[in-house]
Amino acid sequence: MVGVLTPLAYIAQRWTPSPRTLRRATLAAVVMTVVIIVTGGAVRLTGSGLGCDTWPKCTDDSLFATPEQGLHGAIEFGNRMLTYVLSAAVGWAIIAARSTKPWRRSLSRLGWLQFFIVASNAVLGGITVWMGLNPWTVAGHFLAANALLTVALLTWVRAGEGDGAPRPRVPGPVRKLGWALVGVSAVLIAAGTVVTGSGKHAGDSSDVPRMPFAYETVAQVHAAFAWLVCVGAVAMFFVLRVVDAPADVRARGRDLLLIVVAQGALGYLQYFTGVPEVLVGAHMLGSALLWIAVLRLALSLRERPEATAPAPTRTGEATLTAA
Repeated sequence: MVGVLTPLAYIAQRWTPSPRTLRRATLAAVVMTVVIIVTGGAVRLTGSGLGCDTWPKCTDDSLFATPEQGLHGAIEFGNRMLTYVLSAAVGWAIIAARSTKPWRRSLSRLGWLQFFIVASNAVLGGITVWMGLNPWTVAGHFLAANALLTVALLTWVRAGEGDGAPRPRVPGPVRKLGWALVGVSAVLIAAGTVVTGSGKHAGDSSDVPRMPFAYETVAQVHAAFAWLVCVGAVAMFFVLRVVDAPADVRARGRDLLLIVVAQGALGYLQYFTGVPEVLVGAHMLGSALLWIAVLRLALSLRERPEATAPAPTRTGEATLTAA
């Protein structure tokens, strides 16, 4: 009896992507995740968060935005349509990972994890609309997008590596510093959602409730974590040179430092200029780039070579001899 192939297995039988194609497919998911984060911020900053009255439809009677909903409806509906482009990018990564020869199960699992995060975050976005842009669900929606960015970036990095056991490229204390930077950056991003949830950009022109925190206080807490990340980035920049880390690792450290400095300057500029929408949008893009930079640095501190095939057993050697 011949087994029935799944669609992915069927494609894998007939197509083998090159390593470059695999990397491009996984990179497309990273790029589209950044795009969806930025456009989601644009929806909020233009007051279009409730441009579509409900979810999954745009109105009770229409799947699409109507002329009566105006520009806000078009912006919100356009952002929803970008979710399908993101899904297509993730789907391409899943297909490319499944079709790679030999099949790398770990890459397929990372690809499917992206799919499930996209699906769950779409539902969370719908709940956010149903709850009238509750700031806690808005924050959760943003953090879930960053979780997707984390998995997408890891998939892209792993697509350029082997499946062997990780090997350190720098001393242990340096690796610990790298992952400490990841942890503090994660707290920084989470604190940023509290700043936004307490600020004036509620995402809609109506009276949307805000988080019950003083904006100035949470902004100062956010700035304190930003300074921690900045100090850590400066320390990493010099430490990597002291230990004579590989050139690509030093480049990752330099990139992180430049992004942190630019993001910090942008944050202070928007704070002292009354939080204008354009600067807030740029700061959201900077947040995504900072997260990418700190993850790339931490992941570059180790390498994964190609997995080596196990040595043949005596029984296997005897079988080969007999053959």
